[in-house]
Amino acid sequence: MSNYDIIVIGGGPAGMAAALEAEKHGVKNILLLERAETLGGILEQCIHTGFGLHFFGEELSGPEYADRFAVQTEASCAITVKTDTMVLDVQAQDGTHIVTAVNKEDGLLALTAAAVVLAMGCRERPRGALNIAGTRPAGILSAGTAQKYVNLDGYMPGKEVVILGSGDIGLIMARRMTLEGAKVKMVCELMPYSSGLTRNIVQCLDDFDIPLKLSCTVIEIHGAEHLEAVTIAKVDENRRPIAGTEETIPCDSLLLSVGLIPENELTRACGAAMDRVTSGAVVNESRETSIPGVFACGNVLHVHDLVDYVTLESQLAGAGAADYVQGKRATGGEVTTQGINGVRYVVPQRVGRAQSEAVKLYFRVGQVYKNACVRVRCGDTILAQKKRPRLAPGEMEDFLIKPDQLASLPHDAVLTVEVVA
Repeated sequence: MSNYDIIVIGGGPAGMAAALEAEKHGVKNILLLERAETLGGILEQCIHTGFGLHFFGEELSGPEYADRFAVQTEASCAITVKTDTMVLDVQAQDGTHIVTAVNKEDGLLALTAAAVVLAMGCRERPRGALNIAGTRPAGILSAGTAQKYVNLDGYMPGKEVVILGSGDIGLIMARRMTLEGAKVKMVCELMPYSSGLTRNIVQCLDDFDIPLKLSCTVIEIHGAEHLEAVTIAKVDENRRPIAGTEETIPCDSLLLSVGLIPENELTRACGAAMDRVTSGAVVNESRETSIPGVFACGNVLHVHDLVDYVTLESQLAGAGAADYVQGKRATGGEVTTQGINGVRYVVPQRVGRAQSEAVKLYFRVGQVYKNACVRVRCGDTILAQKKRPRLAPGEMEDFLIKPDQLASLPHDAVLTVEVVA
């Protein structure tokens, strides 16, 4: 059994940022485990630009962004990297964290650590979760799988494409398939608003004259061995197809961009409390879960729209894990956070009252708002508020809460984040 100060699970941007930040805070014995053969995570197949604008102040492609962290990680004397390694289990016993993993070189590994950082990322929601009627022909792929085929494998999955779901991956693949010579006939979105970033709607759809059909979904799939067409229909306010609005669209590919699911099997297995909205763990401002010494960050905690935010959050987790290992535990009690009146969730869900720096609360709204006010309050006391010309579910928002504001709150107070239309 090998012993480490911190074990980081996941070698994408979240895991690498957490490991590097823990090293900066004085931890010298860190193990980074990644199930793929290389570091970088999903960014390896995201060859488009748009990454790094917030964190580096310049526009980078996905591989360029990942490489900046991979170079530092592999050069670090404090971080040991094991790729092609699958973590099977994480358990906490008597203050020690036991990680079970396997790879083809070492076989079954039993590892212990003072702290663990969970950074496993997320996966795409599959076709089976959608209950679309029809056969099971070839030509139906998730948008991320199609992205891998085109960008990494050099394989074109089709020439006449319909995309279901307007998440960022679907929007980006609408542009990518067009640039590769395909005809993207439309992007259908079940909701009355897009779930992607506004900039992606403009740059990936509007700039290429690709129609976005809101309140519309695929209700039937046609084809035996290979996809031949799909039937779409408009939906009502209850998201049910409206009779008489059906339209059959010939196509040879259907790309699904219908949501991302945090990879939280390990989080649940170790017994951490979970948030039913984010499907991630309940954490404090250091991204520590309800299990002492177990931290979570990045898309395994809640799905982010920008990798820059993933990096910033993961640095908090890495610093928090380092403080935990070094015995620097915060005191002074906690307050809890909750989203109400249009706010779907808030992260972190717990915040310590004794802080040396401002704490940033991240949240998402549940629908599109225009010219609305968002505020944070404790009871009748408003701690922060701001007016926004537009709020949308696809774009994460944040608030800074100052240390003196937190210190003035009563123990076990509740901070509520809400939209005032």
